[in-house]
Amino acid sequence: MMNYLKYGVLLMFVLSMTGCENNKWEAHEQKLIDEYIKSLGDTAYVLYPSGLYVIELEPGTGSFPVDGDTLFFKYKAAFTDYVQFDSNDPYNTPYKYVLGSFKYAEKGVDEGLHYIKEGGTSRLLTPSSLAFGFEGIWNIVPGYTPVLWTIKLDSIRSGLR
Repeated sequence: MMNYLKYGVLLMFVLSMTGCENNKWEAHEQKLIDEYIKSLGDTAYVLYPSGLYVIELEPGTGSFPVDGDTLFFKYKAAFTDYVQFDSNDPYNTPYKYVLGSFKYAEKGVDEGLHYIKEGGTSRLLTPSSLAFGFEGIWNIVPGYTPVLWTIKLDSIRSGLR
């Protein structure tokens, strides 16, 4: 019985230490986001309840897309220091994506596309919870890293409308 108690106490200690480590990284990530937002001065991002930040860079003239629409867009992905790590721009071919499918898109990108009118360009600031999470992706994006997405929504092909 005493061994179970010892192991239980040890397990609780390890779990509490892991939680402290996660809190440290979450605090670091929030600091990166706060510093980035502060560096923009008067530029106003819209903060959504999910934690997604969106700023319109060029207004679109078309409609907003809805789930089921096929979207064609160009994107650039960068860290908050603007170091780019991904883009489909060099290929000059828009990325094709069915909105709401979450296939090959992060939650923050899928959500953010709902707020860009056809023909418009916006920048999304996605916290790690809406991007690559606490694990990151390969050796490219570390865990707990916010990502900037600059997206130009070229066209929308109606799906469910």
